[in-house]
Amino acid sequence: MTSRAAAKRYARALFDVALKEANVDKAQDDLEQFADLVSMHEVLSHTLANPAVPAAKKRTLAKALIDRAGGMTPVVSKLILLLAERDRLVLLPEVAAAYRDRLMDHQKVIRGEVTTAIPITAEKVHALEQGLGQATGRRVVLEPRVDPSIIGGVITRIGSTVYDGSVTTQLQKMKQALTESAQ
Repeated sequence: MTSRAAAKRYARALFDVALKEANVDKAQDDLEQFADLVSMHEVLSHTLANPAVPAAKKRTLAKALIDRAGGMTPVVSKLILLLAERDRLVLLPEVAAAYRDRLMDHQKVIRGEVTTAIPITAEKVHALEQGLGQATGRRVVLEPRVDPSIIGGVITRIGSTVYDGSVTTQLQKMKQALTESAQ
């Protein structure tokens, strides 16, 4: 089984338990914070990923970090300790990402990105999110990006769907139409 598949299984199990016993949003926050803590500290990250370090020591270290953090959702702390016991803490970032995807799907939220030639205001991003939300029937969260090569207009990607209203694309279409009509 690939690490991605394993991470998805752990995330699905965590989500199912959190849905019944805890707050799914709080569980996501706790999982993300712990994964961020591990990834931000290079020595800690290497120690938890090192196969030469016994799983029992990793569990003790994870338990100490959980106790020090305080207020962590019990289902998340159990998952972290389970990963430590099985020497699978290296999966933590992938588990957090898979859990976030599952939570967003549960909340009917889809992520996308909007690319413009110049930075756009938060109000315009919000307006695009609203319009795309009405079109898709889901809540849309867009991440703005800037790419001066599109000259102007907007390119929006939601999953595999691309709405391309860039000036560059329009110019390419015009060029193609002109060359085809000239032949």
